[in-house]
Amino acid sequence: MLALAGLCQQVAARDSPLAPKQPHFVPRAKRVIFLCMRGGPSQMESFDYKPQLNADNLRPGRNSGSRLFGSQWKFSQHGESGTWVSELFPHLARQVDRLCVINSLHTDNNNHPQALEQLHTGSFQFVRPSIGSWVLYGLGTENNSLPGFVSLCPLKDLGGSRYYASAFLPAACQATSIGDSNQNIKQATIGNLTNPRLTSASQRRQLDLLQSLNRHLVDDQAGDPQLEGVIESFELAFRMQNKLPQTMDLSGETKETLAAYGIDQGPTDAFGRQCLLARRFAEAGVRFIEITDRDWDHHGFVSRLMPQAAKRIDQPIAAMLSDLADRGMLDDTLIVWGGEFGRTPDDPTQDGRGHNHKGYTMWLAGGGVQGGLTWGSTDEHGYEAVENKVHLHDLHATILHALGLDHNRLTYRHAGRDFRLTDVHGRVVNELFA
Repeated sequence: MLALAGLCQQVAARDSPLAPKQPHFVPRAKRVIFLCMRGGPSQMESFDYKPQLNADNLRPGRNSGSRLFGSQWKFSQHGESGTWVSELFPHLARQVDRLCVINSLHTDNNNHPQALEQLHTGSFQFVRPSIGSWVLYGLGTENNSLPGFVSLCPLKDLGGSRYYASAFLPAACQATSIGDSNQNIKQATIGNLTNPRLTSASQRRQLDLLQSLNRHLVDDQAGDPQLEGVIESFELAFRMQNKLPQTMDLSGETKETLAAYGIDQGPTDAFGRQCLLARRFAEAGVRFIEITDRDWDHHGFVSRLMPQAAKRIDQPIAAMLSDLADRGMLDDTLIVWGGEFGRTPDDPTQDGRGHNHKGYTMWLAGGGVQGGLTWGSTDEHGYEAVENKVHLHDLHATILHALGLDHNRLTYRHAGRDFRLTDVHGRVVNELFA
């Protein structure tokens, strides 16, 4: 039986789609933390200062029946770079020399489900693998006792699991989701991590027998990728029984660290826990971590809702950036912040903003990008990107590039053709890198 166990583990390691792989070229980053602001954060209330919009407040807008709506909050320049930041983000304002702010994003759809799907998969017309799945497929994992792709508090509505699924890539490349966006992650439970009836040794013997039968079935079916995914998931689930609870246990963190992330401090608690867990998963070798904050769709009551949203994330994200830097991890961890699109500079209610996919803001940090850089711009009111435009396909190509992956070469043969994250589009924005 011991010989069978050793053989099964050797074969699994050799054939695993999660085995570590060499990148196409020397990478700047080893991992990604994606901070998804579901709903579309307003660029003119965060990182895209529009003095002309403020000056033209209440003048007729482009959209029927609307008027220009200036920001209600002051902007000022921060850091050695002089980056403009809204007063709603005082903690991130102290981190601006680590941020690479892109004010010229644009994408192809202004409906939430489609835009979110394109943000995650590169397409809103077809079911495609998540960017996290592409990264895991291209690089494998650094820790075979944890998932290589983790989605903390993912969205359960709209497209749901399609945002972090592997589609036609090997099933082992899909995300392990923990919790959902409607609850604090401290309430999240992971089922079946323990077996009340069998010891660990007995489980291992049982699994070895099952895996040997599965391997015979794979040989008979010429390498069924779904069955390969089942085999890998069984092995990973066994290894996760000890490692995952340890990684998610925050009791070993210092009081100072917990306070820095805003944990147990009211509005920052839920997102602070996600940010701290993201750091712990990154530290443990997880390749791609996504965390979510869901309430950024401010069609009305911007005056009340925007400060609440900013308050939830500002301190935790700033703490995570400092924490990663202090641990020597920021240089090889790429942080990506943003939502599926931005907001309009005009509104009929004068206290809300519509969807805007033609010009919006996202920012990057770490992973070899130029800290303190502001790239691109929208027009004077913020309707659309006009200078150094960056399409979402370009952003995806740039993220892969930071990880040492050529988006043109990272392909998977499916249904008679080669697919890639950026399809037939995308260019690397080399100017963003130091």
